Amino acid sequence: MRKDIHPEYREVLFHDTSVDEYFLVRSTLSTDQTKEYEGKTYPYCVLDISSASHPFYTGKQKLVDTGGRVDKFRKRFGNKTKAAPVVETAAEEAPIEEVVVEEPITEEVVTEEPVVQEAPSEETPFEETPAEEDTSEDK
Repeated sequence: MRKDIHPEYREVLFHDTSVDEYFLVRSTLSTDQTKEYEGKTYPYCVLDISSASHPFYTGKQKLVDTGGRVDKFRKRFGNKTKAAPVVETAAEEAPIEEVVVEEPITEEVVTEEPVVQEAPSEETPFEETPAEEDTSEDK
């Protein structure tokens, strides 16, 4: 390695201010601030968010369907039988209640026929007779 070109690799104190958590990590981060932590003085860096406070890592992540995107998509592209696209207005963005008409359910009754096993019998030769053709023609 060449000398005097690499940054100093040392322990740096990171502070997540949202949950007041301190992390001591080795880093090349250069900072002007220092802070005493567990009896030693370390370079100090303030963080707004870290793994201790991020919703993904804490398990408090929320999934939100903003503005009913699925409903908007179905409204615009769901009905393929329309000839012309409908122009959206402010009145159409209000939730629309759909009336679902239930069709009577008809069930097919399937009956199973009992399987009959036949006793093996001797095979008899089967003679095929040629089909008789109608030779009379209408004139």
